Order: sequence, then structure tokens, then C-alpha cells
Amino acid sequence: MDLGLKDRVYVVTGSTRGLGNATARELVADGAKVVVTGRDGERVAAAAAELGPNAVGVAVDNADADAPARLIAAAREHFGGFHGVLVSVGGPPAGFVADNTDEQWQAAFESVFLGAVRLARAAAAELEPGGVVGFVLSGSVYEPIPGLTISNGLRPGLAGFAKSLADELGPRGIRVVGVLPGRIDTDRVRELDALSADPEATRTAAESRVPLRRYGTPEEFGRAAAFLLSPAASYVTGVMLPVDGGARHGF
Repeated sequence: MDLGLKDRVYVVTGSTRGLGNATARELVADGAKVVVTGRDGERVAAAAAELGPNAVGVAVDNADADAPARLIAAAREHFGGFHGVLVSVGGPPAGFVADNTDEQWQAAFESVFLGAVRLARAAAAELEPGGVVGFVLSGSVYEPIPGLTISNGLRPGLAGFAKSLADELGPRGIRVVGVLPGRIDTDRVRELDALSADPEATRTAAESRVPLRRYGTPEEFGRAAAFLLSPAASYVTGVMLPVDGGARHGF
């Protein structure tokens, strides 16, 4: 199946590792061009170099107010176009209600929530019909995850913003989608498992609650996200797609 990605240009934030990187890899593999971002300049340069000539790296923090303009300008300058963005950021600190500080909440809000809103707003102003705004969210959009209180507080609100944006941008032919990873075998998930007294037992228990009985791979997530960002998904908008092996039990 031809996804129609050849020569389309995307900004993928938080793409030096994890889910953002997996998506960038799938986009480039199918012919797209990608602006790779992250806060660490050396990691950004290494990730872009690994992806090859159809990728360029820009070191930015999603929380910076000037990040959206810089990233969209980089897409146009290096590749001559801008067709979409996938907003992905590292997960906020783990913890229960009593554990997380005001400072952690504020930093997470600036990066996870407000940074995503700014980038989506800037993209909406620049995209033409056929463009797409995507968000990497979490299964916590539908059901809180124990020990991830900050994520539980911010992700559902961002999903609501995405749904509102889909309604507003639909008449202009611009799509908005959310991708909700479950237990994907990334550094982040392994770090969360490692917070327990027995990480191996924690993983085994988590896998037992997934109908497919295993963690997903980053590549599996990346393929799903790349499809949603592609012209092949041209009549898909306003959706929050779980990529979780069936872990979500609702319809």
C-alpha cells in the first residue's frame, strides 16, 4: 500500500529516541522528509545523521515559546515545504498526588501541554489542505494510570484540545489525530518498570493484562503513527487511536 508519503515534510518533536524516533524512522523509510527535534544538541545531530539525507535536526525545547516558528522555518528552509507535525515529548515525572511538587507540575504543563498547544496552533496557521497535526498522548486519556498522576492530569486535557482543533480545522481540510501508546517497549516504559521492587515481575504482570500478551515494539507504534500522518488516512480526523495490544477494554 502506498501511503503517499514521498517528499512530504513533517516536524516530529522529541524524536531523538522512543516513540518520536520510531515514527520518524517509518516516515523516512516511506519517502518523507523529517525535522528531528530534541533538547540535547548532540543527540539531535546523531539521530538526524542516522536517518540520512531526508532528515535534519533542530535542538529545541518544546516549552520554549519560539520553538514552533523555528521548527516550521527549518522544514521550509531545508525541504521546501511543511505538511504536518507530530508532537511527542518525554513523559512527565512519575508519582502519586502527594509526591509531585508544584515545580514538577509547572514544568510538565509548559512542556507537555502548553508547548503542544503552541506548536499545534502555529502549525494550523501554516498548513494547507491535506495537512495534519498529530499528538502522541497516552492510554491515560481514557483511564488513569496508577503512579502517573501528572500525566493523568495533562493528557486528557490535551486530547480535548485536539478534538476541538479537529472540529475547527476540518473545514480547511486539515486533520488532527491522537495516538495513544500502551505498554510499548521503550526506555521510558522500562524506566517506569524499574521503579518497582521487581521490574521483571512488574513487566510479566503488565503483559498478562494485554490481550496480545506482550509489550509492543517502537516499530509497531511508528507504523501506526506514520499511517495516521499520511495521505492514506485522509478521511481520519478527530480520533484518539490506542496502540496498546488491546489493553483498553472499552469500545
